[in-house]
Amino acid sequence: MLDKTVRNIVFDFGCVLVDLDKARCLEAFDRLGAHALAQYVNECRQEDLFRELELGHTTPEEFCNEARRKAHITATDQQLCDAWCALLVGIPVRRIQALLHLRHHYRLAVLSNTNIIHWKQAVDDFFPYRGMNVSDYFDHIFLSFEMHKTKPDRAIFEQMLHEADMEAGETLFIDDSEANCAAARSIGIHTLHVSHGDEWLDLLKDELK
Repeated sequence: MLDKTVRNIVFDFGCVLVDLDKARCLEAFDRLGAHALAQYVNECRQEDLFRELELGHTTPEEFCNEARRKAHITATDQQLCDAWCALLVGIPVRRIQALLHLRHHYRLAVLSNTNIIHWKQAVDDFFPYRGMNVSDYFDHIFLSFEMHKTKPDRAIFEQMLHEADMEAGETLFIDDSEANCAAARSIGIHTLHVSHGDEWLDLLKDELK
C-alpha cells in the first residue's frame, strides 16, 4: 500500500512499462553486419552515438550516418531504426489498464532516458488502446531527448518536479535502476525499485482494486 501522502506516480519507460528483448536487438544488428553496434547494446554502453541520441543532441538521420560509419555497413536508415527498435517488445494490456485505473486517483507521469526513435515506435504501436493513446494515461511526459538530461542526474528530477508542480514528498518514482532511484531519494522522492514490468502491478495491487 502506498504512503498516504503520495499524490503523484512517475514511471520509467523501459522495463517498467515496455518489455525489452536485448537478444532480439543484438540479432537484428548482427543481421545487418553491424557487429560494432551490437556490442554497444550487449554491454549496455550509453556513450557516443547512442548517448547523443538519448540526450537529443543528434537527429535520427545523424545517428544512422554515424552508425553506418562506425559499423562499416551500407544499411538504410529504416533498417538501422528497425534494428534499434527490435529492443522494444511491447506494453502488455494489463499495464495500460492499470495506468487508466491509477489515473483516477493519482497524477501520473513518465520520466525516461529514451530516444526519439524508440519513443515514436511506442506512441505509434504500443500505447494505442481502445482509441486512446499516451496522452490519455499521463498528466506529464518527461523524456531525456527533449530535456537534454538523463537519469541519474539530480537535475532531471528537479526539472520534472518544477515543471509538473509536484512536491517531492508527494511523489513516487518507479524505476528498474537502483542508481536512478537513489538519485530520486536524494531529493526526497519516494521510490520503488523493480526488476521487471509486472512487479509494480503486484506491489500496487491494493491501489488497483
